[in-house]
Order: sequence, then structure tokens, then C-alpha cells
Amino acid sequence: MTATERLTVGQAIVRFLANQWTERDGERRRFFAGCFGIFGHGNVAGLGQALLERGDELPYRAARNEQAMVHAAVGYARTHDRLRAYACTTSVGPGATNMVTGAALATINRIPVLLLPGDVFATRPANPVLQELEDARSYDVSVNDCFKPVSKYWDRINRPEQLPSALLAAMRVLTDPAETGAVTLALPQDVQAEAHDWPVELFAERVWRIARPVPEPSVLDEAAALLRTAERPLIVAGGGVIYSRATGELAAFAEETGIPVAETQAGKGSLPWDHPSSVGAIGATGTTAANALARDADVVLGIGTRYSDFTTASRSLFARPGVRFVNLNVAGLDAVKQAGVPLTADARTGLAALRTATAGHTVTPSYRAEAAELAARWNAAVDAAYALGHGPLPSQPEIIGIVNEVSGPRDVVVCAAGSMPGDLHKLWRTRDPKGYHVEYGYSCMGYEIAGGLGVKLAAPDREVFVLVGDGSYLMMAQELVTAVADDVKLVVVLVQNHGFASIGNLSESVGAERFGTAFRLPGDLAASAAATGADVLRATTAEEFRTALLKARDSSRTTVVHVETDPRVAAPDSDAWWDVPVAEVSTLTSTRAARTRYEESKKSQRPLL
Repeated sequence: MTATERLTVGQAIVRFLANQWTERDGERRRFFAGCFGIFGHGNVAGLGQALLERGDELPYRAARNEQAMVHAAVGYARTHDRLRAYACTTSVGPGATNMVTGAALATINRIPVLLLPGDVFATRPANPVLQELEDARSYDVSVNDCFKPVSKYWDRINRPEQLPSALLAAMRVLTDPAETGAVTLALPQDVQAEAHDWPVELFAERVWRIARPVPEPSVLDEAAALLRTAERPLIVAGGGVIYSRATGELAAFAEETGIPVAETQAGKGSLPWDHPSSVGAIGATGTTAANALARDADVVLGIGTRYSDFTTASRSLFARPGVRFVNLNVAGLDAVKQAGVPLTADARTGLAALRTATAGHTVTPSYRAEAAELAARWNAAVDAAYALGHGPLPSQPEIIGIVNEVSGPRDVVVCAAGSMPGDLHKLWRTRDPKGYHVEYGYSCMGYEIAGGLGVKLAAPDREVFVLVGDGSYLMMAQELVTAVADDVKLVVVLVQNHGFASIGNLSESVGAERFGTAFRLPGDLAASAAATGADVLRATTAEEFRTALLKARDSSRTTVVHVETDPRVAAPDSDAWWDVPVAEVSTLTSTRAARTRYEESKKSQRPLL
């Protein structure tokens, strides 16, 4: 007879999650570090009771905003290269739907997070209950159906018997590098509290081994032959290089072949900024060096990149006729993009195979010298931007330079939205593969502080510098309270430029004259930060900012450094395009002029088929 243990559904979930492990390269890790949560009706009597009773198995951490706790979970999992994660539980109704934006962010960035929203009664004893969506088409529809398009796996547990298969399916997706993202298990509130006799095997320690797939030999031969015949090859390093911990293999491959390496937002840090093969950021927010090489590249080796429109400058960047792509990617979806040779494999094993297949091959000395000269010119432009000496208010590039100077080699900069991510992509000098954490798949305003909290929980030995503009700060700053309450130290640089600077610039470029993007605050953001319990320092000059930042770095407490900047001073331009349509007809002179520019730029866009 099968041995069983009688537990509620909530208790069974906690017991199961506590016994899940991942293993890669012989190193084992407990997969779930804990569970973020905000309780209300729908989860307090189920998962809430289970976490109270079994907190030693799955530690609980309180959050202040449901979307923010998903962001924190993403920051944590990304820092751990997707090998560890958090679960997130909410009440039914608005508590659940508040997580939808976080779910989209996790799935778009391919970061594992388990969402456990409360749901309405499965037994329907007195519906409609509080916060229940009544849909005349079906009583089986709830607000949690909103999670379906933004989840990589979605299920609703209407009976305890359904739980084991759902939990195993959830873990399969969460631990699959090619398919991971948000996983949602909607939990009706009566089912969470229902007891069931579970087979004890469900709670046995389970190890999910993260494979490193190797390339198909015939495709590897085709890719190697293409690289050997290339005159002007270029590597585009994406986030897959870092998640696979393939930075050492990339450096060795680049040094042996002489192929220059450009980096996407997620791939920034694949090489140290001063590595001889590094030419910096690529695309709409790229460097002049990387973009010049991309325009004339005859073969592009994309490693772990999904080729977003920012990376390809809306498909205007790779301009050489007949340009070919080799795509080394664990995800088949990305491996076939740009009609590339699909080298479907783990980044590290794929690079090792390519090194062997191209052994002895190198680019010409003149091409190496050209890439080095272009990189040197860009680095000189960064030096000038860092030391601009603009006043009385400092420029944003100067702020970035000071943070770069004050932070240590292993410290982490966190950002997500506004003009700052683009400037960081171009200007930040990354010294460690995990030192750059910019969420740019969804570019979600409000990610910064919550994501920084997750990063710090994952890497408590690193200083975490969160760079956030006033617009994003006003979207979501609640997790400052969590950081202070839980004694998780962050350094938050709050850049005050009195509006949405990035969208203001974009608005001007499309002839919309910065409409709706500037504001004057009637209150004091620094004072609002102080109200969360954080220490607050103020600066209005570059020197004041440097002094305040040093003090914040050396403090043991979460500190917000509020600095006024001059938003009119832009970072050096990389002269790349981003496709944002302009009104085709208008009475505004500014819009008509922008449309003319847009139609001219549109001519450079290529199908890459």
C-alpha cells in the first residue's frame, strides 16, 4: 500500500517547493529561496497558514506591492543565472491582477518565477464572492485568466488530485533555459484549505538537472565554415552568454579568432569593458564602434541573443548586402532568427565546439587594428562625457561616471526604464559579468528598487546601486520600506529631472513637442524617501553627489541619494535608428518634419530573410 501524508493543498505546495533542487555542472542548489507574499482573503487561510506552520521549510518574506514582489523575484533569479527562484503568493482579485505586469516582465526576459494567486471558490457555495469576476459565458472564468498570455505555463487547481501533475509541469518549465518565464498556478481559496492524502513520494527531494545541449555536428560544420570564410565577422553577445556562464569561453574564442564582441543590454558584461576584443554596446543605444562594425559585418555570430529591435536598430543596422547570421542559442525560437544558421545549443558548450571547429583561424591584423581603433575612439568619448564638468547641475552621463568610479568591480548597477538604460548601455564600464543588471526586455517603470532588492538578496556581498529617475520612482518605490524593514542595504540614486526625460526626447523626435512628458512636483521626492525609513542625502553638484555617494556606499543602511540633473545634456550619440512611427498627416510643422525624417530612415530597414 502506498504511504501517504495528510496535508492541506497549501501545506502540500510548501512541502513540495521546499524539496526542489537544481543541478548544473555538478553543483546543486535549492531552487526556491522562499516565498514573497501579501495576504488577503483567497490565500491567508491556505498558503498563509501553510507558510506560518512550515516557515522553516520555505521562508516567507513580506512585500508591499504585488507587482514589485514579482520584480524582486526576477532580480533574484537573474542574479542566480536562473538556477534559483522565488514563489509569490497573493490574495484573490486585485492582489492577483497586480502581478500580471510582473508576470509579463518575467516571461519576456525569460526569468523563472512561480506565481500562486488566490482564486474564487471552486465549489461555488455563495458566488459571486467578494472580488469575483462574473462572466456570463462561464463560471470557470476568473481574473486569473489574465495570466494566460503572459505565463509560460498556467493551470487552475480545482481539485487536490490535480496538484501533483501541475507542480511537476511547473518545475519542468521553470528549470528549462529555453522555455522558462512566469508560471502561474491559480489556487481557489477553498481548495487551498482542503486536506488530502498525498503520496509521500511527492515530497521526496527532487533534482532538476540543467542540461548543456551540444550543437548538431552538421550545423556546427556549416557555422564554422561560414566563420572561416568571413572577412569582417562580428559577435553579438546576449544574455545567454551570462546565464550559461560562458564568459570565459567567449573571451578565449574572441582572443583566438580576433572577432570583435558587441553586447546587448542583457549581454553587457560578457567581456570586461577594457578587454581587447570588446567594442561595447550594440544597436539603438550602442557605441559608435560596435555599430560601425555591425554595418559592414559580413557574418554575425549571435550568442544567446533574441535580436530585439534595440539590438538590430529596428533591422537597419546590419546593412551589408548578403550579410549572414550564425545563431548560437539554447532556444530554437531565437536560433532561426534573421534566417541564420541555427546552432541550437548551450552557449558554453556551443562556444567550446566552435573553438575546436575554427582552431587556427583568425581575422586579418588590419581588421583587429580597425576594431581596436574604433573602440579606443569610443572610450575617449566616454572619458569626455564622464568629465564634462557641466554646471551648475550635473549631466546624467556625469552621474553615471561618478557611480562607476565609486562602485567596486563586483558591485551591481540596477536600472530599467527611461533614458538611463540607454546611457548606461553606452557608457557603463562593466568589470564583472553580474555587475550590470538592466531590465530592458520589458523596460518596466518601477522595476528598479524592487529588482535591486532581489539582486541584493541574491548577492549580499555586493553593493547594489539602483539608478532610478523621478518618473519611475513615482511609479513604484514601496519596496524601499521592505529593504529598510528587512535590513537589506541598497544605495538608491534618485535622479530628479522633473519629468519623463526619455519619452520627452522621443516625443520631440516624432514631432509631438514633448507633450505630457514634463511636470513640476508640488512635493519633495527626497522627503518621501525619508518617510520610508531610508536615510536620504541631497546633492545639486557633481562634487556634492560624489561625496554623498561615498557616504551611502560606506553606510550599513539603505540610503537614497537625491540629485538634481540637467536633462538637456545628452550622452554621446551612436547614430542608430529606432522605428517609432510618426503621424502621416499633421497640421504641426514639427510633426511633418519628423515624418519626412522617418520616411528617409525607413528606407534603411531590411527584412533579413
